[in-house]
Amino acid sequence: MSRKRKELPVLEHVEITDVAAEGNALARVNDMVVFVPYCAPGDIVDVKLVKKKKNYAEGRVIALQKPGAIRVAPRCSHFTLCGGCRWQHLPYEYQLDCKQKQVKDAMERIAKIKIPEISPILGSENIWEYRNKMEYTFSNKKWLTYEQLASDEEFSDRDGAGFHIPGAFDKVLDIECCFLQDDFGNRLRLFIKEFGKEHGYSFYDLRQQQGLLRTLMIRIASTGEIMALMVFGEDDADRIETLMSAVRSRFPEITSLLYVINTKVNDTIGDQQVVRYDGREWIEEEMEGLRFRVGPKSFYQTNSRQAYTLYKVARDFADIKSGELVYDLYTGTGTIANFVASRAAKVIGIEYVSEAIDDARVNSLANGIDNTLFFAGDMKDVLTDEFIELHGRPDVMIVDPPRAGMHEDVVNVILNAAPERIVYVSCNPATQARDLALLDVKYRVEAIQPVDMFPHTAHVENVVKLTLRR
Repeated sequence: MSRKRKELPVLEHVEITDVAAEGNALARVNDMVVFVPYCAPGDIVDVKLVKKKKNYAEGRVIALQKPGAIRVAPRCSHFTLCGGCRWQHLPYEYQLDCKQKQVKDAMERIAKIKIPEISPILGSENIWEYRNKMEYTFSNKKWLTYEQLASDEEFSDRDGAGFHIPGAFDKVLDIECCFLQDDFGNRLRLFIKEFGKEHGYSFYDLRQQQGLLRTLMIRIASTGEIMALMVFGEDDADRIETLMSAVRSRFPEITSLLYVINTKVNDTIGDQQVVRYDGREWIEEEMEGLRFRVGPKSFYQTNSRQAYTLYKVARDFADIKSGELVYDLYTGTGTIANFVASRAAKVIGIEYVSEAIDDARVNSLANGIDNTLFFAGDMKDVLTDEFIELHGRPDVMIVDPPRAGMHEDVVNVILNAAPERIVYVSCNPATQARDLALLDVKYRVEAIQPVDMFPHTAHVENVVKLTLRR
């Protein structure tokens, strides 16, 4: 017989003293640090502990006894349930201060190298409706709150569409309104959800891995073009046709209407066939007169306007001179590569997703850019000493890796190639700091510029300029 888990206590009248990693806040109770989400410094709260270790604990707020002086009213009705905008109860200027501190802490605690003064973070012009891409999950067992579970109410209709609950792959919070994207996204999601209910469509069962309505991706470009990609968990041609026809009729402004039939276990569509139902297979973003094709599998910075700010910083840090060779690692759809091409002799872009590389080549062609060259493949397999010997030693490298940072093999090849300047764009200052420590044997950090791409979250982009030591 298994041991009964010990009931953890409620801590009353706890004062929140600071913000912490992953959008949490923290308090100190006796000698123990307690991490609590959705709190602001100065809040006095009652906390139910959900996890307790020797020196720290995690909990959830069961009562806000007194709000702190800096707390503001959250805009979203799903706040504290949705794992997205965990900082919307904090003033935006305070969010920026916290992100600036996050970058500074990563450089000091992880990189532990000599750095210049960090430039003040560049905030986002729009703090709502700034996302160009949203993804929603359909579920036949939408999440019920603690209060709903404790009530005597019957919940026979559990079909919903929304976001995964943090840390629970099979639990989805039904979303009525999200303020992170243009309201078109809400209208389309709610239409499909209600259409599915009215016509008896099965919503996906995340445990049994079955059901017709599975996921929905919506992209809204800065140009006004719209992509809607519906993912179905079953191959039901008649029902798929009926729904897609209804969407096309109700939302004629969609410029790229696509669908995927995905019957495998995970939600990724990188290895799935995308079917064009109506319109084009892509939408276009615009930047300084350049047009960038974005397909359903392509990566593009999620905040279009702030992406322009980010790329201008990267271009300035690169300080490309006439006749120089530039390598753009993790190039995506070639946005940075094409953005800086006019200042370089040649730009070579490398990216894992082959469809994104196809778009990068088309983007160069469409913009009359003839000095770019793109390669698809795993970075550590493509970027080798032999590759550099064949294509030339770069004068400048621009790297924009995923959150995990760069593979150590990639770092070693960069060190062997020894470009004069490296511009490191990162969405994770912690892994960036780790990589900077590895690069420190040959490079010194010249400039650091944080950029906020995701208001109301703890995420921050950071751009670092490195120069070869002499």
